[in-house]
Amino acid sequence: MTEFTPLASAFGGTLIGLAAVLLMALNGRIAGISGIGSSVLPPWTERLDENDLAWRLAFIIGIMLAPLLVQIVTGTPIQQTVSSNVPLMVIAGLITGIGSVYGGGCTSGHGVCGMSRLSMRSFIATGTFMATAFVTVFITRHVIGG
Repeated sequence: MTEFTPLASAFGGTLIGLAAVLLMALNGRIAGISGIGSSVLPPWTERLDENDLAWRLAFIIGIMLAPLLVQIVTGTPIQQTVSSNVPLMVIAGLITGIGSVYGGGCTSGHGVCGMSRLSMRSFIATGTFMATAFVTVFITRHVIGG
């Protein structure tokens, strides 16, 4: 079962919101992970100047290093459970990627940034993400028995 962690979750959510606000205030850009990540990978649809590439890489590196920093500061190992079913993970990754492309963004772009801008498209996208997550968890825990 998943542990209920309201304080850690509120703190993490605050940091995510602060990062999104700072990126918008300082760079005028939305903190959508799929857009930031895909822009640094080929094929390049737009030419990035050195400054644009630098902040995007710093953002991605920061996301990857943050759990290690938390582990160093707290002395507690980060616990992440990922399925060992490789075909399932490949399918899940492909579905997520396709959904991000067709949805015009990911959960961070729509859920954090779009909803705070009162974007109707983002409300619909986030509702779709959440409904899919609810159904997936229900099936995984109660139908399949995972």
